[in-house]
Amino acid sequence: MPANHRKVTIIGSGPAGHTAAVYLARANLEPTMFEGMMANGFAPGGQLTTTTDVENYPGFPEGILGGELMDKMRAQSERFNTEIITETIAKVDLSQRPFKLWREGNEDESEPTDTADALVFSTGASAKRMFLPGEDKYWQNGISACAVCDGAVPIFRNKPLAVIGGGDSAAEEAIYLTKYASHVFVLVRRDKLRASKVMADRLLRHPKVTVLFNTQATATHGDGSLLNALTIKDSNTGEEKSLAVNGLFYAIGHEPATSLVKGQVELDSEGYIVTQPGSSLTSVEGFFAAGDVQDKRYRQAITSAGSGCMAALDAERWLSEHELEGEVPAASPQ
Repeated sequence: MPANHRKVTIIGSGPAGHTAAVYLARANLEPTMFEGMMANGFAPGGQLTTTTDVENYPGFPEGILGGELMDKMRAQSERFNTEIITETIAKVDLSQRPFKLWREGNEDESEPTDTADALVFSTGASAKRMFLPGEDKYWQNGISACAVCDGAVPIFRNKPLAVIGGGDSAAEEAIYLTKYASHVFVLVRRDKLRASKVMADRLLRHPKVTVLFNTQATATHGDGSLLNALTIKDSNTGEEKSLAVNGLFYAIGHEPATSLVKGQVELDSEGYIVTQPGSSLTSVEGFFAAGDVQDKRYRQAITSAGSGCMAALDAERWLSEHELEGEVPAASPQ
């Protein structure tokens, strides 16, 4: 059976993917989106589907649930006739154009299920978690991996909070949380911070921060609805005790969903796709990266949406230039 060929395909269905879809569809490029089914551990829509209140996305003065926001983005993509396929792409070949794609369940076949002249890759990244006892119950009910996203939520205001991590991200998140928390405890499993000297000094001097060195969290506790305590252990003595906190924020890193393209496109030392500054262009022509899969600094819905716009405009320009040069074959009729 011949592969389904398209001018441009989007892999990923978060804010970056849907913004790219809207722009590409309005440019009459008839994009197809593979939104995935539990790809990278998330339902279609990505990380925001696991988020409760989103209060910092423009246009929603009263806030909006993460899942509802993604439903609205999906509806907008569909309004402009984006073809959305609820399947996961399990294998890609970027060695030649058109690019080859295999849907999950067909990755062992010699011939691809789909091909595309251009690809927008927006598979996102997921926060590293510790999966402590009780964590599943209190995830997004006191436990988060994004202080900027969730720190201002009412359940955290004027309450003691904890951050796990010892790097710059942990220091930045802890200091950010001091705007809302009564106090912030930073749990560091080693005897020193990995953060840069400037950030470490700022953290250690902050009057609303206590850094607990040689300390690990071993369990989470709550009232059945919200988190209210952690069990922490001294790494040297093994002594355990309870720490009363109403929020726990992970700052132990993220994992970009780049396994599909590893070895085919340039990645940095942490596995993020390298893009040319100020663009979505990658080391492979016709392959554009958007959202958290290439952004390890901001990781916000709004910045992901912006990079999706960039990817769409870059892809539109690239397709136009290469079709004029006769390098990209026209899409076969559907």
